[in-house]
Amino acid sequence: MTDTMTLPQQLRSLDADRLRRYAENLAFYAGDQWPASTTRAKHRRLVFNYAKAIVDKTTSYLISGLNFAVDAADDTPEAAARARATEIALAHVYDANQLDQLDFDTEIDAAILGDGAYKVTWDAAERRVRITAPDVQGLFAWWAGDDVSRIWRVASRYTLDAESARTMYGLRGDSSSVQSKSARRLSATQQPGLRGDSSSVEIVEVWTAEQFELWADGARIDQRDNPYGFIPFVIYPNIREPKKFWGASDLPVIKEPVRELNRALTQLSMILELSGNPIAVLENVTESADIAVMPGAVWELPERARAYLLDLLQGGGVKLHADYVDLIYRALHDLGESPRTAFGENRAGLSGIALNVELDPLLKKVARKRLIRGAAYRRRNEMILRILEQYAQPVGGQPSVSYAPYRSRVVWGSVLPLDRSRLVADEQALITAGIHSRRRAADNLGVEDPEAEFRRWLEERALEAGG
Repeated sequence: MTDTMTLPQQLRSLDADRLRRYAENLAFYAGDQWPASTTRAKHRRLVFNYAKAIVDKTTSYLISGLNFAVDAADDTPEAAARARATEIALAHVYDANQLDQLDFDTEIDAAILGDGAYKVTWDAAERRVRITAPDVQGLFAWWAGDDVSRIWRVASRYTLDAESARTMYGLRGDSSSVQSKSARRLSATQQPGLRGDSSSVEIVEVWTAEQFELWADGARIDQRDNPYGFIPFVIYPNIREPKKFWGASDLPVIKEPVRELNRALTQLSMILELSGNPIAVLENVTESADIAVMPGAVWELPERARAYLLDLLQGGGVKLHADYVDLIYRALHDLGESPRTAFGENRAGLSGIALNVELDPLLKKVARKRLIRGAAYRRRNEMILRILEQYAQPVGGQPSVSYAPYRSRVVWGSVLPLDRSRLVADEQALITAGIHSRRRAADNLGVEDPEAEFRRWLEERALEAGG
C-alpha cells in the first residue's frame, strides 16, 4: 500500500505518537494541566504553572553567555588568518540572523517538545545565509539502519496561505496547480498540526544529500539536484534517550507533581474560603420553615437542638495541607532538577563551593544539554561555512575563500554567578603557567574580539614605550 502512496500521503500516518506527545506537552506548558476528567467540573481549578517557570528558567541558565570561537589549525600565520576570517564570517551570519534570540526561542521549544531543529540555506534574493528554526511538529527524518546519527532523508511539512504560496512558489489557487479546495480541507484535517483552512496550501520539502523535491497539496511541483550537497537541517534532541533519534521533553517528569500541586492548592483555597464564610450547623432540627438566612436573624430552636459554626481550621487542619503542599513542592524541584536557589531564594547566603553543591542538580542538567547543543551548533557552523564557500563569491576576481577544516568551538557562559575579579586572577595564573593562551582566557572572560583587543593592547604598549 505504501508503495503506491506519495510521500506527503505517507506523512499523514507517520510518527503519530510523537506528534501527539508534542501537542500534549504544548498544552501542558500553556497551562492546560488538569486531567481531562475534571475539565467540566464546576468548582474552581487553580493553575500554578511551575512547568513553564522551570522550562524558562532552565533555558535561561543553559544559553547564558553562549558564544563561539575558531582556533587556528596550526601555528602558521596562514592558519591564524584563516581562523580569524572564519570567525568574522560566522559572526556576520550570527548577527544577520539574530541568532541570540532565535537560539533562546528554539531552546524553549526543544525543552517543551523534546526536539529542536535549525535549517541553514542560501537566500539568493538577499545574498546571505539564512538560518531558521522550523517547527519540529512538521519534521520527519529517516536514518540508516540502526545508526540514528546518519540521516539520509528529511521531510519538512508546513502550510502557507494562498498569497504566500503564490509569491514564493508561483502557485495558483486552482486545480491546475494544486489539489482542489475540498481535497485540501480534507488533507489538513487528517494531519496533526495543520489548520483546516481552505485557503491554505500544504507544502512538503523533501531533502536528501543528492536531491530536493517540493510538493504542494500532494502534487510534486519541483524536483532537482540538491544545490548544497548535504541535507541543510540540524535536528537534535533536548535530552537524548539511548538508541533513539527523537529526544525527551523536560515536562513528563514534572507533570504529576504539577497536577498534584494544583489540586492541593485548589483544595486549600476552598477550605480557606469556606472558613471565611462559615457554615452554620443545626443539630436535632427536623424542619427549617422558620430558619431565616439573613443578617441579624434570630432563630428559635426546639428543645435539645443546638446551633454552631463549622470550624474547618480547628485541630491544625490548614497546617496539614500546607505541609503536604511543601512536600509536593520539594518533589517538583527535585524531579525538575531546579533547586529553589535557582529561583533566587538563598536564605542561607550560600556562595562558592556551598552554592555549587546546592545548585549541583541544575548544573548537571545544563551540562547534559550542553553536550548535545555543542554538537548541534558546531554542525550548524559547518553548514554556514560550506554554503558561504559555495555562494558568497569574493568581489574583484579575488581567489575563493576556504574555511576548511570548518572547525569551531562553542564557548559557554558560567551557570553560577561569578566573581569577575577572581576569574581574571585565575586566568592570569593559567596564562603564566602556560596552561591557557591569552586567546583562550579572553574567550572565557567574554571578550567578543580577542585578536582585535590584543592588537589594541600592543598599540597602546608601543605608544607608551615611544612616549
